Amino acid sequence: MTNEPQYDLADLAERAAGRHVVVVGAGASGLVAAREIARLGIRVTVLESAASVGGAVRSGDVGGIRLDLGAESFATRGGHVQALIDELGLAGDVVEPDHSAGGAWVAGLSGGGAAPLPKGGILGIPANPFADDVRRVIGWRGAWRAYLDRLRPNLRIGHADSLGQLVRSRMGARVLDRLVAPVTSGVYSASADDIDPAIAAPGLNTALTRAGSLSGAVLELQEQRRTAPGGAVKGIRGGMARLVEALAADIAERGGEVRTGVSVVSIDEGADAAWRVVTDQVETDEDGAEAPLALDADAVIVATEEATARRLLAPLVGSGLAAALPAPGPAVAIATLVLDLPALDSAPRGTGVLTVPGSHRAKALTHATAKWAWVREAAGKGTHVVRVSFGTVAEDPATDGLSAQEQTELAREEAARLLGIEIPAGAVRGSRLERFQQSQPAATHGQREQAETARAAIRAVPTLGAVGAWLAGTGLAQVVPDAKAETDRVRRAVLFGDQ
Repeated sequence: MTNEPQYDLADLAERAAGRHVVVVGAGASGLVAAREIARLGIRVTVLESAASVGGAVRSGDVGGIRLDLGAESFATRGGHVQALIDELGLAGDVVEPDHSAGGAWVAGLSGGGAAPLPKGGILGIPANPFADDVRRVIGWRGAWRAYLDRLRPNLRIGHADSLGQLVRSRMGARVLDRLVAPVTSGVYSASADDIDPAIAAPGLNTALTRAGSLSGAVLELQEQRRTAPGGAVKGIRGGMARLVEALAADIAERGGEVRTGVSVVSIDEGADAAWRVVTDQVETDEDGAEAPLALDADAVIVATEEATARRLLAPLVGSGLAAALPAPGPAVAIATLVLDLPALDSAPRGTGVLTVPGSHRAKALTHATAKWAWVREAAGKGTHVVRVSFGTVAEDPATDGLSAQEQTELAREEAARLLGIEIPAGAVRGSRLERFQQSQPAATHGQREQAETARAAIRAVPTLGAVGAWLAGTGLAQVVPDAKAETDRVRRAVLFGDQ
């Protein structure tokens, strides 16, 4: 039974058409929110400060090939992103990674060595420390130390709140440093000590209690998940940017408007509507007087990064949302190189390389032409695309402060070290670096509580909303359903809040 007032369809359509919602930010979360608003016939305007939409989901030309410059895939868990892709007519272009070249490697082992990252495992934690691929990374000494995990008393449910501390105490430093830390650095841009296993690996603490050992818990979770190879992530042929482009086009088809190059200065209480969204643009009235361009709105959804969202919303929602950031997220830079280098045809180190923290200036490398068949086809035989990633919570990208030429040279040098081959300077056909200020990973300590506190303060004002990775967690699999749920709340307030 619903508490919403009842309308016939004609009345509801008329009511929707008379409402206006402004969405601040045209990243994936903002575009999803705007589309949800437009689907019911409510007028929506999206304001984006950048010159293009997409945020971290972006593409560009490198060496004559259109490539992903930010996010290159989406997690399949929950099915939310796949459902959105289906709705937008892109289902036929969803692709899985090509595993014929093998999986990822880990570099920075003793003596500067590298080895394939062991198959299976949870966040790098092995189920069998004596497996050949595990022992190759941690050695006999590390394997025997990890085996002691099975002889230690098990932990109480919920006791382990630090992944690093848990792995270190149960399996030892070699498993932590050589297997787990490269994964948390590459995936979360964070130290394993700062990762909450209850969030990063749901069910691990409970499985540990049942199994009596960490390796047994990992084995239990593996059996529960039974994820087929390549099933965890998928991509879109032609690049993930096609998703945000399709979202923007769908909004326009439904009568919405997406304006780029427009920054929002403030959100004020309105006179003729609930809110007045003031921009950095200038408009001229009939008398020739200039004033800031402002839009009246019945509701506003802020879909920016955390600092801007807090600045805009804090004056409107009271003390529950401070304008100051609790803690800055990691800055990450991705250098995309297009290489004319037939020596990479054999994919000498699989689809990519993670690094032991502190062993390299880069934290990870993706061999895109080995991982994605569509990239390989676009590049052509003998030409390869690699993505070199820099930056974590603890360390700004090593590319910061360098000239474009120096950035390319650093990325080339790191790629050569990580792939274990020579990459002559003349092999670089094209390069491009993109820098992102990420949100704190949802799995870091305290992040979930901070997000819940902020969200509660925002939701106290029914016609204000906020979406994005700083609230939902990083990744489209978390951002998309969160944006839909938050937009539904605001949309209900717009349509029925005055009844």
